[in-house]
Amino acid sequence: MNWITKFIKPKIKSLFKKKTSTADETLWISCECKNLIYKEDFEKNFYCCPKCGVHHKLSCKDRFKLFFDNGIYELIDTPLPIDDPLNFVDNKKYKDRLKVARKKTGQDDAILVAKGKVNNIDLTVGAQDFRFIGGSFGAASGEAFITAVQHSISNNTPLVFFSCSGGQRMMESSIALMQMTRTSLAVNELKKNNIPYIVVITNPTTGGVTASWAMLGDIILAEKGSVCGFAGKRVIQDTVRETLPDEFQTAEYVKEHGFLDLVVERKYLNSTVGTLLSVMLKKTETQAKKENTDAITINQSLQSAS
Repeated sequence: MNWITKFIKPKIKSLFKKKTSTADETLWISCECKNLIYKEDFEKNFYCCPKCGVHHKLSCKDRFKLFFDNGIYELIDTPLPIDDPLNFVDNKKYKDRLKVARKKTGQDDAILVAKGKVNNIDLTVGAQDFRFIGGSFGAASGEAFITAVQHSISNNTPLVFFSCSGGQRMMESSIALMQMTRTSLAVNELKKNNIPYIVVITNPTTGGVTASWAMLGDIILAEKGSVCGFAGKRVIQDTVRETLPDEFQTAEYVKEHGFLDLVVERKYLNSTVGTLLSVMLKKTETQAKKENTDAITINQSLQSAS
């Protein structure tokens, strides 16, 4: 055993390890603009940098706390399939990756589902945590999404989903890819039941998530500056042999080209979604009344026949 490699080197590294990045009690947050932000100011500003405006990633619970009225919500239990159906191993076992992700996030998989009120409207909300293996979408995420859809249909509540993902989870291969079809069919059930479905694209949303449920919303919003696309910018650039604009695949660029409806700052999401739902629900109610009025009763049918 090499005692220098095994014991001395790790000990030296630990002395120089940045503790501010992991310690909960840290008073400062570092932004990609190289500025330090006082943690209290950072949280008051909806976890956005007050200097450059970058919207930092959120955990699912922080997302719910900011989005629901008065931060009040209730988590909905979702099924958890077998962890590693393919016994996948690359440079690390998939089961080990899951353990690390669960310890880091405090949740079983990348998606959490909750219910609460926005603008005093009851609704179901789902969110992805990018810290959980890049927010990748596998069997457990598929079950969570379908649970959210079932809850919306059973309780006749709109569904809002916050996407934040690198795509389908490669460790589950075709099982993960199958979730694209399952979630698309689930969204179709929402539409059959005339239940509003709003997607909020957050940074980043790519791969199979973009190619399925994230682009099927009745209204698709995006947080300011979010990356939204399928393949990565570098891959596309190497394929088409063209230099792409700096703003390529940003929410603003995607909206300009017709893929999104609105780009919204995080602090306005609650009021914006609340207003949209109020209009959508009013329209649905009016349409239902009209359909009932236009319906021909048995008596009316008999009278016209005579």
